[in-house]
Order: sequence, then structure tokens, then C-alpha cells
Amino acid sequence: MTVDLAAAADFLAGSARVLDRRRFDVLFGDGDPASVLAAVDAYRNPDGGFGWGLEPDLRSRTSQPGGALHAFEALADIAPATSDRARELCDWLDGVSLPDGGLPFALPVPDPAASAPFWASADGRESSLQITAIVAATAHRVAAGDRAVAEHPWLARATGYCLAAVEDIGPQPQAMMLAFAAQLLDAASARFPRAAELVEAIRPHVPADGRLHVTGGADDEYMRPLDFAPLPGGPARTLFSDSVVASDLERLADGQQPDGGWAVDFASYSPAATLEWRGARTVGALVVLRANGVL
Repeated sequence: MTVDLAAAADFLAGSARVLDRRRFDVLFGDGDPASVLAAVDAYRNPDGGFGWGLEPDLRSRTSQPGGALHAFEALADIAPATSDRARELCDWLDGVSLPDGGLPFALPVPDPAASAPFWASADGRESSLQITAIVAATAHRVAAGDRAVAEHPWLARATGYCLAAVEDIGPQPQAMMLAFAAQLLDAASARFPRAAELVEAIRPHVPADGRLHVTGGADDEYMRPLDFAPLPGGPARTLFSDSVVASDLERLADGQQPDGGWAVDFASYSPAATLEWRGARTVGALVVLRANGVL
């Protein structure tokens, strides 16, 4: 497996938004956390949430759970530095959570231009395990080095909702929901022992090779082992053999394109999103590869 970091930097320079260039710089160069925070702040609203296309296929100005996910990704990247923005984001999430502790897939979108239909038409009155799990999983990554997030009541409520939903996950869970639930169980297991135990609840639904087609997605859009367990050492890794994980790491490393970036396997809903997703995916791929000792 060979990854060309210089080529990735060149790709980001020509094709990525400032946020992802700053993330790359703090992770793999000599960048500083303040620059990442300044870049992500451009997407922040006065209510403490994030919108404005931080989720590339949700172009709405409004603060959204999808925006919170990507804000937490940036906040995780700056560790061990912390920011009050993380606590403020938890405050916002606490305010928009539903009574059962879950987040709606999306809040009402009054300005749906260039947004994916599944975001624009989401039911804001119903909790979504898919979005709650991935937002909370990423928040747990931030919480590992930020006591204000670790002790925030929103994170405990959201985690409790997810654990209960996984326990009652049903006979045919959708691939993306299942993968994000696995990430939540992995990320929460250090502080919530029940999370590690609940890996057994999803094991029957995960094939040995870790490939699950995304219903309604592109023909070649799959959840794969690293979508379930991107980081080593957690209980979700027990879903797969070492050889399956090694093969998926090789696939990910080999996914670097001739232009230095990584591609996505799903359709985007605007020209801006098409470019922005590649930049975000490139940084995300490098984060996973480094965490697994490939870089």
C-alpha cells in the first residue's frame, strides 16, 4: 500500500474547500487549530448550530444535524486542542433533540435549492438512528479529549437513545444505519460498557466481508468494513477478521486517484457538492489510513 501525501495536498489545493485544506494542514502539516476553527466557523449560525452547506448535499442556511456531524469532525481533528464551539454545539443539539433523545434526520429546510431530496423532505418529528448515531459517534471522538463534551447531558441522552434503538434494531436494518450504529457502539464503549455488549445485536446483520449495498444508492454504493469500524482497537472491529480489515485498508489506500484525491461512490446533488465531497473524502481517507498505521 502506497499513499502519496504530496499528491493529496496538491489535489486539495486545486479542488477542495478551505475547511478541508485547513484540516489536512493541521493533521499532516504544520497548521494550527485556530485556522481550522476559523474555517468551520464560516458555516456556524448564531444559534450555535452549523449549516450553509457544511454537509455538502444540504445547502440550506439552516442549522442541521448533518452540519453538526461535519463540525464535530473538524473539532476532532484539532485534538488535543479544544474549543468552546464544541460545548455550544452540544447545547444546540440538546435543544433540537426529540423527547426520546434522538435527533431528526433533518430539521425543516425552508431553502431546499441544490439539496438532496432525502434531506429536504425529511420528517423532523421522528428520531433517526442513522443521523443520531453518527453525530454522537463523532462527538464521542471529541469527548475523548474535551471534558465539556464528555459531560454534556446531550451526549448521554443521544447515546442512550442509540443504545435502545440498537437493542431493538429489527430484522432488516438499512446498511448506512447499521454502519453508523456500529461506529457509535465503538466510540461510546469506553464510557458506556453496554455499547460493547450490543455489538452482538448487530453481528447477525453484518456479512463476513462487511459489504452491504446501500438501498436506493448507486449500483456500486456499499458500506464496507471500514465504514463499520474505521478505527482499530474497539469492539466493532470484532465484526471482521484481520484479513478482511487488511483487505479493506488496501482498497482504501489504492483508492487514491491519479489527481491525488479520493472519489466517492454516491451521486451528489450540485456541482459544488461534487467537488466538496471529494475534498472531504480525501481528508477522511487519510485520517483512517493513519489511524490504522498505513501512513
